[in-house]
Amino acid sequence: MSQPRPFSLTLSGLILAASIATSPALAQVPGDDVNLRPNPAVACHVGLYRLADGGWVDVAPLPEAGLRWRRLDGSSGRMTQSADGLWISTLGGTRRVEGPQPQLGACGEARIVFDGQAGRRISQQVQDVVFTGHGGTRLAGRLILPPGAGSAPIMVEVHGSEGANALDFNVFQRFAPASGVGVFVYAKRGSGGSEGHYTQDFDILADDAAAAVTEARRLAGRRAGRVGLHGGSQAGWVAPLAASRTPVDFVIVDYGLAYSPLAQESDLVAQGLKARGWGPDVLAQARDITDAMGAFVASNSAVGYEGLDAVRARYGAAPWFADVKGGFTGMLLNATNDQIRAILPQYDVGTSWTYDPLPVLSGLNTPMLWILAGEDTKAPPEATRQRLIDLSAQGRPITVMQYPGTDHGLTRFETAPDGARTSLGNPPGYFQAVLDWARTGRLTGDYGDGRVLACAGEQRAGCSRGR
Repeated sequence: MSQPRPFSLTLSGLILAASIATSPALAQVPGDDVNLRPNPAVACHVGLYRLADGGWVDVAPLPEAGLRWRRLDGSSGRMTQSADGLWISTLGGTRRVEGPQPQLGACGEARIVFDGQAGRRISQQVQDVVFTGHGGTRLAGRLILPPGAGSAPIMVEVHGSEGANALDFNVFQRFAPASGVGVFVYAKRGSGGSEGHYTQDFDILADDAAAAVTEARRLAGRRAGRVGLHGGSQAGWVAPLAASRTPVDFVIVDYGLAYSPLAQESDLVAQGLKARGWGPDVLAQARDITDAMGAFVASNSAVGYEGLDAVRARYGAAPWFADVKGGFTGMLLNATNDQIRAILPQYDVGTSWTYDPLPVLSGLNTPMLWILAGEDTKAPPEATRQRLIDLSAQGRPITVMQYPGTDHGLTRFETAPDGARTSLGNPPGYFQAVLDWARTGRLTGDYGDGRVLACAGEQRAGCSRGR
């Protein structure tokens, strides 16, 4: 998805720790983005605009200057205002002035002209609330229900690893209610008026998400229909864990992982080496490195530096050693132990490095939809895909869908000559699949290139493989 800020699965400070030694500008303490806010000069334009043909365009804030528009078909553009007041839209995350060029009215006018159609910003039923999460921490939340007085499904939005305030930047909170699906969104602890401190402790975050479900039901009252959890990236660990602690009607996970963060790091290293042309013999040796690095990281260095020293000595002269990257392995290998030791305490955010979600997924009876990105460079999908398909075949209520040609965030992309990817927006059908699952627990529509890889139990009647 075209997020205001890219999601990553494990933004532990260890990922960037080693970079401090060589480039202070690259250093970022995990959770530093909790203070990001929309640009107040353009925040007055944020909202959902109903167009003359009955469709909509959402205008969302960016954490720096500018806005982002998006539509149900996944198309998206970044908007900046020129000196003469004209809005300029660039395609997806590119710098190319291409596609629709929306024009907004003055602040307070609540109007837009999009691709030749006039539109007006619509009002929504919003209830702001403070509720209690793990350990008594007070969290800021918001319920947005569809128009009317009847019951409605509600998605409780679970964060990824970003720290930024979801009350500002969550992308579903306006267009889902306008499409008949309520949303409960809350600011992650430590951001947006929520108490506490940023953490990547999945146990704590799952308790917060479970508390959000309870609060969403309370606020919605008789209007609460199907209530479930939805989120991307790190939410793949947190949302099912929360569903094991409180009754929900569904779980939707976008571009998440069904194995541990340490296994993710090992796969990232292997993915990078494969891309450089190295074969199975090198991948097996690289496993020694990721095993040693995993033990070090998971213990917060308590196991000592001997393992790191050993793999540096064993493989440091190998021709492939310089191609070892991953999320943090390559950087830590190339930092001195003194450099790592000096900055390590700043970056401990309680990440649940060894958490294996399989026991939870194996025992959860809640219907789940997993939507995977086929070419995910942050959450390599192969092992997750196979584990989920196996669980579905064993009778777990898991449906697996995958979009080919998409990267983390379920973004379509273009690739530069140096291999760098730039988002072009989301694939057609992705947003609709999420909304349909929240409404009915079925995939029965047209979801573009999305392929259903597995269905289970009662869901088989409502989806077809290879759609």
